Amino acid sequence: MQTPVPAGSTTARDGLLIALALVTLAYLVVFVRALRARAAAGEKVSTPAPIWIVSFIANFFDTLGIGSYATTTTMFRPWKMVPDEKLPGTLNVGYVIPTVVETFIFMTIVHVDATTLISMIVAAMAGAWFGAGVVSSFSRRKVQLGMGSALLGFALIMIGKSLKILPPGGTLIGLTGSSLAIGVVGNFLLGSLMTLGIGMYAPCMILVSMLGMNPITAFPIMTGSCAFLMPIASIKFVKTGGYDVKAMIGMAVAGIPAVLIAAYIVKTLPLNVLQWVVVVVVVYTATNMLLAARRERNLAMAATMAEATPAL
Repeated sequence: MQTPVPAGSTTARDGLLIALALVTLAYLVVFVRALRARAAAGEKVSTPAPIWIVSFIANFFDTLGIGSYATTTTMFRPWKMVPDEKLPGTLNVGYVIPTVVETFIFMTIVHVDATTLISMIVAAMAGAWFGAGVVSSFSRRKVQLGMGSALLGFALIMIGKSLKILPPGGTLIGLTGSSLAIGVVGNFLLGSLMTLGIGMYAPCMILVSMLGMNPITAFPIMTGSCAFLMPIASIKFVKTGGYDVKAMIGMAVAGIPAVLIAAYIVKTLPLNVLQWVVVVVVVYTATNMLLAARRERNLAMAATMAEATPAL
């Protein structure tokens, strides 16, 4: 996976990594203060064991390019580990640290043109800031509808990728002109969707491939985008309380060894079969979430009608 990094581009890369370290530090300050405040209010902040396991599995395959958001959602929902309305915030807040670790790894070993990398990261951050402000105020039903629909979109992308229908990519390591503009707008939209709990790994890989870039360049772009946008979005979720505090420590800590094992020991796996398994489970989860939103709407309508009907 390693590509040589020209000497002249190391300054931009190192600047990005320093900026990422500062953003992460600011996130940790806000996060630790929020945890202390929730603990002082009597809330339980220790993570149940199954969530540690889910985080390890999800971040392991995330590092290999499968993505962690959809896989985590498919494991969380059957056992009701996290309430639906708090899934987007929990995913964004909980996986910041593992994603930052991924970014330091991939920015070091894979070279991308500095202008392209910085432009797409900034676009994703702007999209996340916009999206978090909207999603953090969503009702439970709106989250179910949004995540269900977006998960189906993710499944379609995975199917296209597995069947090799989508473009395989080219050899470029950077974009210019209209191609760069398309990449920036695309990453802005993907950053917005991230705050809804939909990972950007597969969509970002498709985006850069369609623009003629080498698919391997998607790794620093997508990990860098996520690592910068997740702390930004998470601060809003933390301030509004739109996350499950019990899941946080396990999600953050268990993901770190998973990333390191996948990146430095395993490196690659034959993922074709796994991708199809993910597609099937994601479609099931999306359908279940949309049906849940429909059931809850019907129950709410029935309750409203019952209140409006005068007693005989």
